[in-house]
Amino acid sequence: MPRESLAVRQHRRDELRDFLRSRRARLTPADVGIAAAGRRRTPGLRREEVAVLAEVGVSWYTWLEQGRDINVSVDVLDAISRALRLSEAERAHLYLLTGLNPPRTAAPREAAVSAELRQLIDAWHPRPAILLDQYWNLLALNDMARMVFGYDSDDRNCLISYFTNDRYRSMHHEWESLAPSVVAAFRADAARVPGDPEFARVIDELSAASPEFVEQWARHDVGDHAQTVKAVTHPEAGELVFDKTALVVADRPDWRLELYNPRPGTLERLLSLVVAVTG
Repeated sequence: MPRESLAVRQHRRDELRDFLRSRRARLTPADVGIAAAGRRRTPGLRREEVAVLAEVGVSWYTWLEQGRDINVSVDVLDAISRALRLSEAERAHLYLLTGLNPPRTAAPREAAVSAELRQLIDAWHPRPAILLDQYWNLLALNDMARMVFGYDSDDRNCLISYFTNDRYRSMHHEWESLAPSVVAAFRADAARVPGDPEFARVIDELSAASPEFVEQWARHDVGDHAQTVKAVTHPEAGELVFDKTALVVADRPDWRLELYNPRPGTLERLLSLVVAVTG
């Protein structure tokens, strides 16, 4: 994490102190399965009770709650999170207050795309809209995305289509020059969850189908999702140019919603294409 000023560090420690005290105060001994002992002047658990539940020293936990400059580990923070019955959001908040990067939350593999999200994607028509998961699987896309980017009913993964869908490749400007940056961005995404079998599946499937991908993957280049302009040459509509905006879905941070806004002249061509297709 970047170096903090003394004022920022003190503010974070104050927040940590108040946060831990508030989480401790909302629990009772009965909530965590321990017997209450002695007269209790304040509500909630005592510091020593949290320390026992987390299997850490009372003095160490006291210093943590006081915001002292002590070393903390992931295992200890997780133990405290369990002792205080923290939610995933609260656990991530605890990590940040102690100066550690929050853990990645494991997302359910088979979560369905909500009706509201599908309505938003369809409502973006006549502009293209695509919903991808962290593996670049195509979760949802509107008719215009299929029409102008060359996707067909067999396309299931954006990266696989990039290398194996001939219509997609023929429509995209400078395909060969952009391929290295596309693969580099996928490698960066895969590195965030090492050993994930779904990333391995995509890589294996594409490696078997595309020597070009194998060549690019062997370079070990790493990049980001910096490209903000997408240009295609449609066989009926001609040149189409879009500004791309990628949004993270709030309750599914492993999903990316890509909205394509047409540049001047492109929207008129899109409308003409819709008329030609629908009659």
